[in-house]
Amino acid sequence: MGEASERRILVTGALGQIGMELLRALSFKHGSNAIIATDIRETNDLEKMGIKFQKLDILDLEGLEDIIKNFKINEVYHLAAILSASGEKNPSLCWDINVNGLLNVLELSRKYKYRIFSPSSIAVFGSDVGKIALQNSLLNPSTIYGITKVTGELMAEYYHSSHDVDIRGLRYPGLISWEVMPGGGTTDYAVEIFHAATSSKKYTCFVSEETRLPMMYMKDAIRATLELMDAPSEKLTIRGGYNLPSLSFSAKELSEKIKEEILDFECEYIPDHRQEYANSWPDDVDGSMSEKEWGFSLEYDLDLMCKEMISSLKNN
Repeated sequence: MGEASERRILVTGALGQIGMELLRALSFKHGSNAIIATDIRETNDLEKMGIKFQKLDILDLEGLEDIIKNFKINEVYHLAAILSASGEKNPSLCWDINVNGLLNVLELSRKYKYRIFSPSSIAVFGSDVGKIALQNSLLNPSTIYGITKVTGELMAEYYHSSHDVDIRGLRYPGLISWEVMPGGGTTDYAVEIFHAATSSKKYTCFVSEETRLPMMYMKDAIRATLELMDAPSEKLTIRGGYNLPSLSFSAKELSEKIKEEILDFECEYIPDHRQEYANSWPDDVDGSMSEKEWGFSLEYDLDLMCKEMISSLKNN
């Protein structure tokens, strides 16, 4: 199952912010014929990539099993989820999708023996974690999204230790990408601000200027995902979610960095309900376990990320 030519890959929640860029990376690495993409929404956008698409509700266990069985899937990237701000609006749905959806993927892995990637998040931490979240810091989230991600990490550790399921996870920080707009996360401002800067040159930020959160350019996040999935299983001591090295900057620092490229850009700060969620998360995370166990390090710093984001948006 470790050889690229043998991969038969399913991506759930494939039309989200991470999914579309992950599909391109997987297609480049393993070939588009090796990939089945699913989402609860319909799309024709994947035809030009040569990737098969099937509509799927992750809570439909029978439908999920049919895909696993019919396409002989041996690797699942499970991205179907409700994000933080959206989850607060509908806690019941957030729990159902994030926990029971993962449970379906885990249970079928017991039967069909496929490898799983299931992302966690910095939302597993709470306000008691301090400025820097360590790998073994207490997990005391204040959002339903964070609660579902802690539950997911515990489920991952249980299914690995008790049922030998090869599941791997990363605690993603806020992810910044120009290609796909985010969908209901607290860190969305760090994507929206680039779109506004390159169009209207004005942005109203929904967190305060001093709000500092861990972030990462999407290209680094995708590379981290693929490198983790390629890492030898015996080297991994964590199954629920590795902390990742990340960029830590305030909303104002990001705005000022954008102004270096777009001189007449203006940003005002009017915090809304998402400020409370941001306040409960750490300023930075210690990703040394990722570096030690499977060799991950960042390629993009704040300068390089901003330059590429602005250039890509202007050219597309």
